Amino acid sequence: MSYNFLRTVLIFCILTCLPSTGSTKTVTDKFGRSVDVPDQPERIVALAPSITEIMYTLEVESRLVGATQFSDYPSEAGNLPKVGSYVRLDVEKIVSLRPDLCIAVKDGNPITIIRKLESVGIAVYAVDPRNLNAVMDTVLELGQLLGVSDRAEAVKATMANRTQRVQSKLSCINHRPGVFFQIGIAPIVSAGTPTFIHELIVMAGGTNLAQGPTPYPRFSKEQVIRLWPEVIIITSMARKTVFEQVKADWQQWRNIPAVKNNRIHLVNSDVLDRASPRLVDGLEILARLIHPDCFQSTKMSDKQ
Repeated sequence: MSYNFLRTVLIFCILTCLPSTGSTKTVTDKFGRSVDVPDQPERIVALAPSITEIMYTLEVESRLVGATQFSDYPSEAGNLPKVGSYVRLDVEKIVSLRPDLCIAVKDGNPITIIRKLESVGIAVYAVDPRNLNAVMDTVLELGQLLGVSDRAEAVKATMANRTQRVQSKLSCINHRPGVFFQIGIAPIVSAGTPTFIHELIVMAGGTNLAQGPTPYPRFSKEQVIRLWPEVIIITSMARKTVFEQVKADWQQWRNIPAVKNNRIHLVNSDVLDRASPRLVDGLEILARLIHPDCFQSTKMSDKQ
């Protein structure tokens, strides 16, 4: 064991020397592990931005004592103590926050870090929201874990209703436009089949031109042109500057349908690749951009 980790263990022992008076329950998480968690967790660290968002949606944000670096939605989440990125977690910082529960994501948080936290007596419960339906199920799962099942049921119902509304609007389409989803500019990266983005493009009535087994394939400009996209969706953290740069770059290829018909669009990346209730926002946005005729006179969102 490293010196830093031993120091972390000592800090935890000092901070938790008083006996706990709360009762616990044993639950099974998405790693298939039996985890003893408090009946009413009061000091929670969210180990991914999506978990932070779900906590706010469930209106239990007052229990959050820490979150990861890019937990920036809603804006108040930016004020939470940060414990590193979800792939590079700061164990010592987490321990110093004295959590009675950490909520992790199976596809992202390193299992070695989870084991370290458990080795000093911190309960870690892992979820696995890999698609839109799984996000809804995760909302219910965490609602039950945190004692707010009624709120979770309401959130899931709203998400399901909004999703069904989109599907109803698209039920009469007879063409699925080819969509190229561009992430950044150097290099050009898109989204393959095993991603939230692919699922949302298909649900929004489009054809993902980058579909295939590679989650985030790379393309040359010539390869994109040969795909002949009818719609180009661009996302980036540096949204305004990058959007204008990319759009200007594509304008020289005036025969591409997306350029010819002015169908190059910018979308907030967080609503398309973060496993939170905002995926429904992303679905609605994509559906409007891919099939604007289906939504001309309709107000889509019925936010929870």
